[in-house]
Amino acid sequence: MKYFLLALLWGTALIFSFFFFRDVYKRRHDYSRAPWAPLIGIGFVTNFFDTLGIGSFAPTTSFFKFGKLVDDRVIPGTLNVGHSLPTIAQALIFITVVQVAPLTLLSMMFAATLGAVLGAGVVSNLPVNKIRLGLGGALLLVAAAMLTGLLNLYPSGGNALGLTSWKLAVAMAVSFVLGSLMTIGIGIYAPCMALVFALGMNPRAAFPIMMGSAALLMPWCGLRFIKEAAYDPKAAFGLTALGVVGVLIAGYIVKSLPLTTLKWVIVAVIIYTSVTMFRAAGKKESAAAPPGN
Repeated sequence: MKYFLLALLWGTALIFSFFFFRDVYKRRHDYSRAPWAPLIGIGFVTNFFDTLGIGSFAPTTSFFKFGKLVDDRVIPGTLNVGHSLPTIAQALIFITVVQVAPLTLLSMMFAATLGAVLGAGVVSNLPVNKIRLGLGGALLLVAAAMLTGLLNLYPSGGNALGLTSWKLAVAMAVSFVLGSLMTIGIGIYAPCMALVFALGMNPRAAFPIMMGSAALLMPWCGLRFIKEAAYDPKAAFGLTALGVVGVLIAGYIVKSLPLTTLKWVIVAVIIYTSVTMFRAAGKKESAAAPPGN
């Protein structure tokens, strides 16, 4: 089963790369004026910490907002497209080295992917302020879920490496929802980690589950965003350029970083980003012009 998953991820990477790089090249004359250096730097930094379990979507969104680098309307598509290949690299590493029950891993991965593919077509056509409100609200829900775990208001993990019966059904249903939320720019890492803890699984099992789910769903919903031209090709390429390098470097030190520290950082980042999105949604939509246009 492990070799099947690894082959599936390699095949997905090849298919996605073909369509992604072809579109980036085709649209090279339509790039925004955002400078390359910060885009590439953001890709390296966010994917480095993403490999440590912090997640890349919320920090990347914050950087985009702070630097006015990407039009808010295409942020969800840019996140899913630009972080796809680095996330596949993460999944290949952690599925290989961290043990988790194959049925649990495969079930949650496919459930999340189905949710993402169905959601991408809707999100790619939403107006910018609805995307902002969706981002802000969903981020607050993620923060609340993480805080309840940090404050020991629900079980914070156990020793199980797999799920069966009703727990597996719940995990699949929640994964479907989390996959659909990925299409509006809500990273799956923080809520997936909370889900794994709540169901009594070993905390380290969260890494192959959340990375495997993201690695399978992001390229396929990313292809939908590419088809709809609902992403920033320059920014997405910037995220990818050194993103895989950041993943490989972080992969060697992931075992040394305390999970509690990671979770508190996640909460701080997503609350900040949520507030930013709500504030932006309160402004007139016409004020959100694409950078350089």
